[in-house]
Amino acid sequence: MTVNFVASAVLPTQWGQFTIYGFEDVETGKEHVALALGDLEHGGPLLCRIHSECLTGDSLFSLRCDCGPQLQSAMESVAAAGRGLILYLRQEGRGIGLLNKIKAYALQDSGADTVEANVQLGFEPDSREYQICKPMLDYFNVKQVRLLTNNPRKVDALKDMGIDVTEIVPIHTAANPHNESYLSVKIMKMGHIK
Repeated sequence: MTVNFVASAVLPTQWGQFTIYGFEDVETGKEHVALALGDLEHGGPLLCRIHSECLTGDSLFSLRCDCGPQLQSAMESVAAAGRGLILYLRQEGRGIGLLNKIKAYALQDSGADTVEANVQLGFEPDSREYQICKPMLDYFNVKQVRLLTNNPRKVDALKDMGIDVTEIVPIHTAANPHNESYLSVKIMKMGHIK
């Protein structure tokens, strides 16, 4: 899998001044970004988050998931550490796309859980792929990470690519009445860390 670096720019945020890097997947044309802060090459294993796009949670502040709070927590953690990297991957709705995600929401409104809704639409419970992370991490010469995640699939994917995951750093966000079932399904059906 190949990505082309396109451009970078300063990205001031409420947590600190990141640099945003734009990449294009040569095969799919999808655009991905990395948010970097501090010295990425020196100082031991790098604090890193792999975050899949969630327009509804990240930008529209949906309470149906924990994506927005996880992204904010990751940015805050990287800023507090003084160095780190967040790979923001364009794979909305666990890889099914925005419009299919809205269809899945409609099925959830009728009683399906998140896994059941994706399956009813003809998709895998989680269609996300992480191979794009390898060339992005290679661009920054990152070989060892402390991974901010609750998802063991991300850990396994990085290890399979030869990235040394020296520590799993869980992200804890507060549940609410709208995402309690969603969070439970992630633990019970998808093996996420509590």
